[in-house]
Amino acid sequence: MKILLPVIVLAAATTLVGCSKTNDTDLSQTIKEIVEKPRGSIEPPPEFKPIANYVYDAHRLRAPFNKPMSEAKKAEEEEREKSKVRPDENRPKEYLESFALDSLRMQGTISRPDSSLEALIRDPSGSVIRVQEGSHMGRSHGRVTKINEAQVELIEIVPDGQDRWVERPRSLTLSE
Repeated sequence: MKILLPVIVLAAATTLVGCSKTNDTDLSQTIKEIVEKPRGSIEPPPEFKPIANYVYDAHRLRAPFNKPMSEAKKAEEEEREKSKVRPDENRPKEYLESFALDSLRMQGTISRPDSSLEALIRDPSGSVIRVQEGSHMGRSHGRVTKINEAQVELIEIVPDGQDRWVERPRSLTLSE
């Protein structure tokens, strides 16, 4: 107890010395100068002029490597394409239509003496399904048009971006 009392007194004295007033006139003067300075203003953000929209109409023009066509013939061909190409939404979907065409693989072909050539298609889960001409596969309304030993050719019906449908040829080749 005799040693503890002087330690407590020394600690209290040190604390009180630290709290005594110090000479901080430089600090006070700097703060006073900063407060007394005139305040600046922030410039408003610049005003941006709106840019006019540009409508790109070149998609209606003839492709540069196609032969020129008269306007009447062109309009007639567009109407014919517009009216005949459409996916059949009322047709029941086949199993292979639930997969993207890129995820399907042709594994080979099989045929019987009394029937046409059929292709063997492997789906992503590893199952092998037989398809024949007229079967459907892929998410873009693909219909098989031709089967040979090396590949399956099909026609997909895809939107052209102008509320119309177009046919697009695709193929699956035999994977090795």
